[in-house]
Amino acid sequence: MDPKLGRMVTSLLAYLLLLEGGMFSPSPPPSGLLERVFQFIDLHQNEFVQILKEWVAVESDSVQPVPHLRQELFRMMALAADKLRCLGASVDPVDTGFQQLPDGQTLPIPPIILAELGNDPKKPTVCFYGHLDVQPARQEDGWLTDPYTLTEVDGKLYGRGATDNKGPVLAWINAVSAFRALEEDLPVNIKFIIEGMEEAGSVALEELVRKEKDRFFSSVDYIVISDNLWINQGKPALTYGTRGNSYFRVEVKCRDQDFHSGTFGGILHEPMADLVALLGSLVDSSGHILIPGIYDQVAPLTEEERKMYKAIDLDLEEYRHSSHVKKFLFDTKEEILMHLWRYPSLSIHGIEGAFDEPGAKTVIPGRVIGKFSIRLVPHMNTSVVEKQVKQHLEHIFSKRNSSNQMTVSMTLGLQPWMANIKDNQYLAAKRAIKTVFGTEPDMTRDGSTIPIARIFQDIIQKSVMMLPLGAVDDGEHSQNEKINRWNYIEGSKLFAAFFLEMAKLRL
Repeated sequence: MDPKLGRMVTSLLAYLLLLEGGMFSPSPPPSGLLERVFQFIDLHQNEFVQILKEWVAVESDSVQPVPHLRQELFRMMALAADKLRCLGASVDPVDTGFQQLPDGQTLPIPPIILAELGNDPKKPTVCFYGHLDVQPARQEDGWLTDPYTLTEVDGKLYGRGATDNKGPVLAWINAVSAFRALEEDLPVNIKFIIEGMEEAGSVALEELVRKEKDRFFSSVDYIVISDNLWINQGKPALTYGTRGNSYFRVEVKCRDQDFHSGTFGGILHEPMADLVALLGSLVDSSGHILIPGIYDQVAPLTEEERKMYKAIDLDLEEYRHSSHVKKFLFDTKEEILMHLWRYPSLSIHGIEGAFDEPGAKTVIPGRVIGKFSIRLVPHMNTSVVEKQVKQHLEHIFSKRNSSNQMTVSMTLGLQPWMANIKDNQYLAAKRAIKTVFGTEPDMTRDGSTIPIARIFQDIIQKSVMMLPLGAVDDGEHSQNEKINRWNYIEGSKLFAAFFLEMAKLRL
């Protein structure tokens, strides 16, 4: 059998198995231009997978500050810029300078790509944000395949960056290329902003957005981000909110050197005991945060919102099983989702300065640092949370009558993001999802923090929407990251349908 035909048959069989299992609904037949676009995408899906393979092969790791990996990032951005130019886009790779590292060395920051396709004032202008950098990956860490060789197994495309975020970026490009190949005019003006430092905190991105507010972004009507996942394996989603994040470090210090526990144990206030008491005062066994006033700013639950949680398709037992968790803190789907998305949570992440190697070491650490974070929700404010945390820990520490020194600092403060689901682009996306997937989307929020959404909303002051392509089991940031071929190809169709739906709507 011809290899290309074999891959298409494999993909079709995987799709039919998904249908048989009830995971997906067959989409209604499109008509006219959209049908031709869909046919083109189907016929060229192996080419689209090959391009993804080429992109995954670039080790564009922004997390490890190593010169050869930084060169790979530059190569990745150049590949994307060339791809966009081939589509007829005007491309501006913006130089954003150097990254200063804690050890004093500097590394160049890969350019941020600003690209434009079309400037018809009669058409809406949609701006897509994506990133092409990835988290570190090594096969010896538990990957079943080489993480930088895209490998297809049973319709699943395994490789670092396949779903986060190279696949979704390419799905947008695939949709544009279909219109171009068919010599059809794009239904909307499209702009791209693509970076290579998202996994390292989007270095220099906010500054560029502010700088380009009145130039590149001046004509933008809507902003779309595809950098998150569905809530389950089979049903598409639209995301309208994320939690923020306040990250804290609390240091307890007696002296810079450690102590011998036989010589000093029992005659001094041990920093570790103080720190354990402080961390233990933050949250109880039910997950309830014990910091006074922390829930005062949380937006009240409305009846409309309650109905949205009830409508979300989530098999709680399957979710628990796939998470490899024995028991969650809550028993109903609605409670689980609300505590993931619309209520704050506090997580303790680690202790610096403690002995954590194998074996027995009878040492009293002279200085320890605890690390924890609070995920924020509307209408919580980072500065208010910072004050509440410091007051609480100072109160708990004062009750211990310790002679040690305690300092608390907030090292990261990111606000939550919420969108208006009645905005035009949400309506257009719902219709596009119905056309491609044959179902209404789950309307979801995300428990994590995606700062760029809030940055765009605050600076550009335009509607921001998250339109994910990947399934919940794609394993972003984890071993064996993948995107299903079906999600990748149908996602390319989704963006094409979205362009046409946006063109139908009045601004």
